[in-house]
Amino acid sequence: MSDHGRIDLCALPTPLEAAPRLASALGLGPEDLWVKRDDLVGLGGGGNKVRKLQYTVAAAMADGATTLVTTGAAQSNHARLTAAAGARLGLDVVLVLAGTGGAVAGNLALNSILGARIVWAGDVDSEELEHRAASITEQLTADGRPAGQIPFGGSSAIGARGYVDAGRELLDQMPDLTQVVVAVGSGGTAAGLIHALGANRVLGVHTGAVPDPGARIADLLAGMGGPSVRDGSALRLRTDQVGAGYSTLTEPVKDALTLAARTEGLILDPVYTGRALAGLVQAVGEGDVRPGERTVFLHSGGLPGLFGSGAAMSWAGSLGDGEES
Repeated sequence: MSDHGRIDLCALPTPLEAAPRLASALGLGPEDLWVKRDDLVGLGGGGNKVRKLQYTVAAAMADGATTLVTTGAAQSNHARLTAAAGARLGLDVVLVLAGTGGAVAGNLALNSILGARIVWAGDVDSEELEHRAASITEQLTADGRPAGQIPFGGSSAIGARGYVDAGRELLDQMPDLTQVVVAVGSGGTAAGLIHALGANRVLGVHTGAVPDPGARIADLLAGMGGPSVRDGSALRLRTDQVGAGYSTLTEPVKDALTLAARTEGLILDPVYTGRALAGLVQAVGEGDVRPGERTVFLHSGGLPGLFGSGAAMSWAGSLGDGEES
């Protein structure tokens, strides 16, 4: 991995907290389950993308960028945190988002508060979205506003270095950890952890953000000069929690959201951490995660996305129906 330097945007190390009531509810021992609180990194409402932005923004600035351009879904956590990074560093930010707009809620509201400019790309696939962002980056630069394109989800060989750091941080906090459970979106978080910890100690849960998460992680690892996983077949990767698609709220995720909240006061989101915990529940039931093992659940943030999901808000509102005040 080439060294583009790092900009400090995080409050590190993030806490590692015991979750004994959640562990017992899952059928694990009270000291088996811990939560790595990367929702508490500090910048822009927190989340795993900040660790990656420390490297990707540093690389863009090293190339002279005064504007950051990136892509995402309407409720992209990465887009929100890119806007926050730009605000902290005095950089302009353009977010090229899939869709045509709509109600300003969740991450969209925060993007506006943070001062980012949003360009709606319409109903396009991820390849076209990146192409639109590249065109905007080129035009801004031609107009005298040097721009750097930050990759989708911050996930590149450079950005994934943020989770190589996190893996080493985890080993300092818990040298005897058996495994880390993590949501897999654009793949950089999982790739960085695998680079630091090995594929056998990372259990990824696919969220539906990319078509082939195994190949995506394998490509990132190859770009990092990390351990070879060929086509992704050597990875511990669950693909059973996507349901009808990335933005859908599934019954296992509803169960996971209430379980985390009512055992540990831990708030998860419906796309990433909710799916990751649903995958952990299933893994314990199948014996892939067992009592007596030191298991870390990575809380990668995403809380604003909960408020940006109409389905999640409707479901949450229904939980109190019929209860006495």
